[in-house]
Amino acid sequence: MLQVLKRLVREEEGQGMAEYGLILALIAIVVIGAITGMGEKLVDIFDEISGKLNVPTEGS
Repeated sequence: MLQVLKRLVREEEGQGMAEYGLILALIAIVVIGAITGMGEKLVDIFDEISGKLNVPTEGS
């Protein structure tokens, strides 16, 4: 049993994948935070653009 535990401590194959997963999670958190922070500004910009568009009516 002790040999199995020593071998598990020495194995490093899965550590690289775990590090990539943590980096990916950190990037996702930063992107979500940036989008959330800009969200209201983007809504205002799109509202302004849609207000300036002329939509043809059915009888025109």
